[in-house]
Amino acid sequence: MYPPERHSVIVTTARAAGRVEVQALAADLDVTPETVRRDLTALERMGLLRRVHGGAVPVERLGHEPALAQREHVLAAEKDRIAKAALDELPTGGSVLIDAGTTTVRLAEMLPADLELIVVTHALPVATALAGLPRVTLHLVGGTVRPRTLAAVGDWAERALAEVRVDVAFVGTNGLSAEHGLTTPDLAEATVKRALVAAARRTVVLADHTKIGRTELAVVAPLQAVDTVVTDSGVAPELADEIEHAGPRVVRA
Repeated sequence: MYPPERHSVIVTTARAAGRVEVQALAADLDVTPETVRRDLTALERMGLLRRVHGGAVPVERLGHEPALAQREHVLAAEKDRIAKAALDELPTGGSVLIDAGTTTVRLAEMLPADLELIVVTHALPVATALAGLPRVTLHLVGGTVRPRTLAAVGDWAERALAEVRVDVAFVGTNGLSAEHGLTTPDLAEATVKRALVAAARRTVVLADHTKIGRTELAVVAPLQAVDTVVTDSGVAPELADEIEHAGPRVVRA
């Protein structure tokens, strides 16, 4: 197999699994670990992968954002575990902000029916999941709805969020790294996410392992602004250590 063919296989595998390991790639591609390491170095220089201990993680194209329907069933079991673990971060009888995203929607769907809670959200799927809960006081933030995320963005949403203070913000992200913090492909969405973080006493980020180590176009907030990151057991230990060293507690569900 020629190098370009190997490179294509490596990048495809990394994007599907969220990570590639040198030893596993060497066995799968029938080449030496040294050859794989050279391939990973070349792909890192191309901006397609980021080298980590023992392998590499994918770096998606800046600004690329799959639609909500495309992401809904990706890593479904991991997202369910993350959402379940995030329930432990709920305040008792307090108030929360719930961001847009496939994992945050799962959190909304898992809220106990008898839980008394004030919820503010700018995400239509989150509001739909919570509208029927009798003990939840739901506040839906208005704005221009982005088709890709079904979340309200723009000045209207930003002004509304500036007028509230909640106990906990549950925030989704497309990228999370020690160097660049939380990032997302869309500038308008980043501004609203920034407002979510600013409106909360505590910020809990829900991110599956494929988001860890990635950097997207628009910066949301540094990791120093985050209290807890809830991810899944597929996250590379060295990446989790990098995140914790930057400030947040990391929970692996």
